[in-house]
Amino acid sequence: MSAEPRLNRMFSEQGKCLDVAVDHGFFNEYSFLTGIENMRQAVQTIAEANPDCMQLSIGQSKWLQSVPGKSKPGLVLRTDAANIYGTELPRFLFSEVIDRAIEKAVALDAVAVCVNLLLLPDQPELHHQCVRNISLLKSECERYGMPLMVEPLVMLPNAAKGGYMADGDISKIMPLVRQGVELGADVIKADPCDDLSQYHRVIEAASGIPVLVRGGGRAGDEEIMNRTSELMKQGASGIVYGRNVIQHANPMAMTKALMAIVHHGATPEQALDMLHGEEAR
Repeated sequence: MSAEPRLNRMFSEQGKCLDVAVDHGFFNEYSFLTGIENMRQAVQTIAEANPDCMQLSIGQSKWLQSVPGKSKPGLVLRTDAANIYGTELPRFLFSEVIDRAIEKAVALDAVAVCVNLLLLPDQPELHHQCVRNISLLKSECERYGMPLMVEPLVMLPNAAKGGYMADGDISKIMPLVRQGVELGADVIKADPCDDLSQYHRVIEAASGIPVLVRGGGRAGDEEIMNRTSELMKQGASGIVYGRNVIQHANPMAMTKALMAIVHHGATPEQALDMLHGEEAR
């Protein structure tokens, strides 16, 4: 079955998307719970701001899909839990896909599912597991017409910066993005590179598959607006931001400001004005 009907719900007519990730509790890390301690309230707040999508786990999707009415974000279902995000890597690493993930995504009326493609230094077994996960999910996605979002994630050695940190080396990001596309991704969710002016090369490596850019760790408002604007200029189809929305003092205002950049080409200055104006209300 074609994934197009659900992709049409995920993206605007211009092919743009803002997906707010609220799936951090899936990864068993205390620091990831900041801003989402009360999930019902966190989901309600973001849903009212009405981004295109919200990324949630199987156990928390109910808070979005129980919202009545037709005007609410589409659900992107996170399918795999991983144990790679602590300050020290455990002896055994995994990225485990939930049972019958695509059937559950269909039952939850998801617009897409998301799965990791992890590349950690000296951890080929984990990379192999992710490739296998994607291959198995792809077969089921094709059966049910479910779009597959692959998240290629290149990580630095844990000792480099004291724990989970993305590697912005474009020479590592590009081949991993291409591998995700070659494995059958309908959407790519990738990190920004160190030099944002080169991100068009990542877009090119994706070979026409839409690229949504990860937000990563918490950053200041001005940095986020500047980064988002430049990534959109480089050809990104949108963004997937989590902590930079849900840990913000005003998640609703931040969502609206980012939507203005993604969908309407607002400048960083205009988005900041919008953010501060919403915060003042």
